[in-house]
Amino acid sequence: MSSQSARQHITLSTLNKIRAARQKFACLTAYDACFTSLMNEADVEVILVGDSLGMVLQGHGSTLPVTMADMVYHTECVKRANTSSFIMTDMPFMSYSTDRDALENAAALMRAGAEMVKLEGGAWLESSTRLLAERGIPVCVHMGLTPQSINRIGGYLVQGRDPVQAENMVNEALQLQEAGA
Repeated sequence: MSSQSARQHITLSTLNKIRAARQKFACLTAYDACFTSLMNEADVEVILVGDSLGMVLQGHGSTLPVTMADMVYHTECVKRANTSSFIMTDMPFMSYSTDRDALENAAALMRAGAEMVKLEGGAWLESSTRLLAERGIPVCVHMGLTPQSINRIGGYLVQGRDPVQAENMVNEALQLQEAGA
């Protein structure tokens, strides 16, 4: 019998306690029941249902073709097999271009089994982040190298090496944290 059977479900409260204790936790990506089961056996605290499935499973050259239907389906697959990990799901390209889209699509992912949604961007996400957080939807913001912006930034390039750009990213992160991320 694995130690997994005795482990309680990881929640956002659990993760905040781990963070407060300055301990580390693991976050790995899964798209299906098989890998979710393996991650549960390994006591992985957070499972990300990533839009990277577009490249890993679907054979696309980027994450851009991934749809909400794809993300809902794979979140449901992960949720069905999950016994203890916290589930975070990426919101795919253009699924949060307006506050209304963000709310409707985040709600769909939460209904599918996500416990947090992940958006890519910077300060422009403040309004959507605040709206989702006010409505009870936990938000993680992915900054820096944002695969959904590869056409704008010119490819998969490291971001924030320039001191001014790095300072801007930190300031935007603090702004988004204040909004509820």
